[in-house]
Amino acid sequence: MKKNYILLSLCLIFSNLVISQNTIDIKANFDVSTKSIHIYQTIKYLNTSNKVLDTIYLNDWSNSYSSKTTPLATRFAEEFKNTFHFAKDEDRGFTLISSIKDENQELYHSRLKQHPDVIKVVLSKPLQPGNTYNITLNYTVQVQNDKFTRYGISDDNNFMLRYWYITPAIFNGKWQYYSNKDLNDAYIPKAEITIEANYDAAYTLISELNEIKSEENQGRKITTIHGKDRINTKFTLKQNNDFNTVETDYFAIQSNIDTENLPSTDVAIITDRVTKYITENIGEYPHEKLLLTWIDYKKEPIYGLNLLPDFIRPFQDTFQYEMKILKTALRNYLENVVLINPREDQWVIDGIQTYFLIKYVEDNYPNIKLTGTLGNIWGIRAFHAADLKFNDQYNLAYLHMARTNLDQPLTMAKDSLLKYNKNIGNKYKAGSGLRYLNSYNNSKVTENAVKQFIADKKLKTTTGIDFYNYLKNNSIKNIDWFYNDFLNSNTKIDYRIKDIDKKGDSLVVTILNKKENNVPISLFSIKNDTAVNKIWVEGFKGEKTITIPGADVDRLALNYDKIIPEVKDRNNWKAVNKVLDKPIQFRLFKDVEDPDYSQIFFMPEFAYNLYDGFSPGLKLYNKTVLSKDFLYKFSPKYGIKSNDLVGSAYLSYIHRKENVKNFSTRYTVRVENYNYAKDLSYTTFTPSISFAFRDPNDLRKNKKQYLNFRYVSVDRDEDPTGEFETEGEPKYGVFNANYASINNNLKYFSSLTTDLQLAKDFGKLSATIEFRKLTQKNRQYNIRAYVGAFLYNNTFQDTDFFSFALDRPTDYLFDYDYLGRSEDEGITSQQLILAEGGFKSQLEPAFANHWISTINASTTIWQYIMAYGDVGFVKNHNLSPKFVYDAGIRLNLVQDYFELYLPVYSNKGWEIAQPEYDKSIRFIVTLSPSTLVKLFTRRWY
Repeated sequence: MKKNYILLSLCLIFSNLVISQNTIDIKANFDVSTKSIHIYQTIKYLNTSNKVLDTIYLNDWSNSYSSKTTPLATRFAEEFKNTFHFAKDEDRGFTLISSIKDENQELYHSRLKQHPDVIKVVLSKPLQPGNTYNITLNYTVQVQNDKFTRYGISDDNNFMLRYWYITPAIFNGKWQYYSNKDLNDAYIPKAEITIEANYDAAYTLISELNEIKSEENQGRKITTIHGKDRINTKFTLKQNNDFNTVETDYFAIQSNIDTENLPSTDVAIITDRVTKYITENIGEYPHEKLLLTWIDYKKEPIYGLNLLPDFIRPFQDTFQYEMKILKTALRNYLENVVLINPREDQWVIDGIQTYFLIKYVEDNYPNIKLTGTLGNIWGIRAFHAADLKFNDQYNLAYLHMARTNLDQPLTMAKDSLLKYNKNIGNKYKAGSGLRYLNSYNNSKVTENAVKQFIADKKLKTTTGIDFYNYLKNNSIKNIDWFYNDFLNSNTKIDYRIKDIDKKGDSLVVTILNKKENNVPISLFSIKNDTAVNKIWVEGFKGEKTITIPGADVDRLALNYDKIIPEVKDRNNWKAVNKVLDKPIQFRLFKDVEDPDYSQIFFMPEFAYNLYDGFSPGLKLYNKTVLSKDFLYKFSPKYGIKSNDLVGSAYLSYIHRKENVKNFSTRYTVRVENYNYAKDLSYTTFTPSISFAFRDPNDLRKNKKQYLNFRYVSVDRDEDPTGEFETEGEPKYGVFNANYASINNNLKYFSSLTTDLQLAKDFGKLSATIEFRKLTQKNRQYNIRAYVGAFLYNNTFQDTDFFSFALDRPTDYLFDYDYLGRSEDEGITSQQLILAEGGFKSQLEPAFANHWISTINASTTIWQYIMAYGDVGFVKNHNLSPKFVYDAGIRLNLVQDYFELYLPVYSNKGWEIAQPEYDKSIRFIVTLSPSTLVKLFTRRWY
């Protein structure tokens, strides 16, 4: 009896081993002419839970391209990617399911309303724990164009696929499914996969799976590939095979990443070095081959290197290729080995990948600079950036977001992260954090934890908590702070030395923690610019006083080795026997901040307007590459045409707050002096306070609110010729309160602005509401309504300078970037500032000294060609309201940045038929560099 029991137990164990994972069998027929794949598929789904299942869920991410309303399409719109929205229908992909069966019985299935790329399948009988369930699927995948995500079918008919066939979702007590959002983060159970691919013989099949057999018949190839314990497979069909395989002692790498034209021997040596490094530091790769594609690298490049043109080579070709292969190989290795939810626990893979990138450079290229050989060029080597090590980029890139309160917790879901944080900020913070742990423990905590974690959890379902526990178990010291204050919080790290009291040979040091966290901080004793001692101070809140040896110490410094990603390190120094904590340093041009000095930057600056002409000058300022709370800028210039000293000065302090709706409050004082007409100058003095609001729980929302208060004091020269009327208003002061709520998105834009102005001789109130909608049929509708009225006006009999403008505001507050603000003729007079009345035709009456109400609308005719129309009423004192209108063609080249307006019909009649029509054409142009930059950065922040 006992023998029978043992035998039965062995049989059960053996049977569980045989079916210990899902199996997927696919027969895929690739049709280039229709850009489709016809798939017959069998899924043997294993219930690894302890619950009985009557429903399973399948990932069908090919269907995420099926419409303009899927979560993927919404993601594109949020990041201002209009390629997908304006694409032809045939360029979008979808999945057409013919049947889902169980033993020839059709199973009820449906797509989830909120997740059209997830399929719910109702089983015909309950699936018991430990048992398997067979499902057969017959479906066609219409492959999307690769211009959306780089995956799909290219214009020259090459297939580059990922997540292209249907896979089961993971059940771990709860179904783990979510939609494709171009994050490359499907959570898929490991499976034994067999694919029989039928395709045109002119193509070469590339896959990580092992080729079992291949035969050719009548111009078609049928290739069978197979792999065990696979999480996902990338699949490529190329007519011109550009992949090369390098066999190493550890595992093979097949890649088509640009080799920088290196000889094949160098490529082989580098590849062997990378595979050895990964194997020795992380563990043996469980498969024979690792596939690296150019798409992998393009989606996660070595930032900085990817922005440089090919003819600029600051690093040796071998180093560039080595880093590209290493970064891509680390990512693919971890994705194929660590079975973790990549949307919820992405910090694990990000941290391990970035940490070993840092370690690799430390071990093999310890002296390489961030700027490479560019740092040796005269002029460039004077910058502090030229002194930075290659690995300094990781803290800098994270601090770029931390300084502006745009950083997000490492444990936040991947689809909730800003694009910059997803691609750069959080990855680099995670890697820097693991380095921080090593330094804090003075041991190889991370290396040991990663090795054990991979050895124990390889190809097994795991979590971020599991990895943290490995770190904790390998730490000599308590690292609860790492989980509570580093991983799960975006509270910044910011310590400063408050006071030093010398007592004999000792120093009594008071350290202030400026933030609400408990992370440890390192304290260094400096003698002759060399660190002679280092201690770790355990985390605390508020102040902490410690006593350290102080004989022959010049200065103390916190975080001297820059290991800790501290939000401010310029307040980390304190002199022991000197007046200045840090020496003052003058630098030509803006630079990366050097915390060892109090820096003042200067640089030549140039400006232009019609009246001062070309105006060269010098700018003194303290703005660095990273944002700072306190900024100043003094910018005197000489107007060559006006022969006047002109320019501006600016002081600003911004109070940033964490995790609250009012995320920043800015206090500003600005002084400006230029000419507003020939030989006529103006001076403005403007103190202001601005409050900015947003949802602290969802930084991806583009909705923000602003509340601004300012006082604008203007002193203008009077015009003795009378050409520019200044009687009654050469000097004036205006209190201005403004509220704006803006929701800026690709498909839908809305804004509400209210404005109150109070001065000695007038008071006025106005409101603007604007809507912009991009429809499913690619038609754009714009409507803007403006209403303004004087509360009191003692100037209407003398001047229209303060009146509401129908088409060209006088800009008495000097807010707008007019090329020629006082011009009545010439090209500069045709510049359109879409403010106040917003009309394009220049009509009479051009001003309203009582009230004004207008509506501006436009809609798409074809692509960027639109029709516009404006209607409104203009009311002046002692006159009846005047009805005004115009209509024409709008060339919307770049919304809000570059636009052209061609009037057709208005109160004047057919403007297009009138003489000198070219003078009626209006244009919007943006030349401000800071404004233009937003056009390209808005999708990242």
